[in-house]
Amino acid sequence: MFDFSGKRVVVCGGSKGIGRSVALGFAQAGAAVSICARGAEALAATKAELGAKGHAASCDLGDAAQIASYIAEAERALGGIDVLVNNASGFGMADTEEGWAASLNVDVLATTRASRAAIPALKAARGCIVNLSSISGYGPSARGPAYAAVKALLINYTQSQAAVLAPDGVRVNGVAPGSIEFPGGSWEQRKTTMPDLYNRILASIPFGRLGHPEEVADVVLFLASPAARWVTGHTIVVDGGQMLG
Repeated sequence: MFDFSGKRVVVCGGSKGIGRSVALGFAQAGAAVSICARGAEALAATKAELGAKGHAASCDLGDAAQIASYIAEAERALGGIDVLVNNASGFGMADTEEGWAASLNVDVLATTRASRAAIPALKAARGCIVNLSSISGYGPSARGPAYAAVKALLINYTQSQAAVLAPDGVRVNGVAPGSIEFPGGSWEQRKTTMPDLYNRILASIPFGRLGHPEEVADVVLFLASPAARWVTGHTIVVDGGQMLG
């Protein structure tokens, strides 16, 4: 659907699930793509799928120094940055010190740190940022209060980033996925370990199934494309109507 030939894309948290589908979507549309993640095996596998124009590096997105180093390395490898996708999550769910630390350090601070590191290149390219949030950010969550709160923060921060960077020609948008299922992902695991929860979520989706990572990736590509050139500061919900229930 889109042509990203000649564009340079960085996907933070790009080795599995939604991040992998986003990275592959850009690569299939002609972009040179850099991904980072912690797990070496998944990182290597996705890099191989990206092809000759793919770049990958190990990076703990909870570590400020590693993020700065990775963004600089990715910019050198690609020759610049046109698109930054912030996809990482620490999945800190509980209302505990550990839950909040994981969510704030990865979901929030990795987004702000990667953005700050990439902004000079994005300004030079008049590029864009896409932040991955969640429908959890639109309401309360007894199951994951820390996770829901930081996803709400990302929706707000996306608006602030958009306002700050618009004068420099840089657009900032977000995507809020609903429940997305893929091999090895949390919802596939819950199908076995927490069948009551899985079936309750399944029943809440009007289309009768959970989403696929590619369906989220397509919206990320749209927001990064010229088709969305007059869209900034918005977070698009991609949930198959899950929030309607």
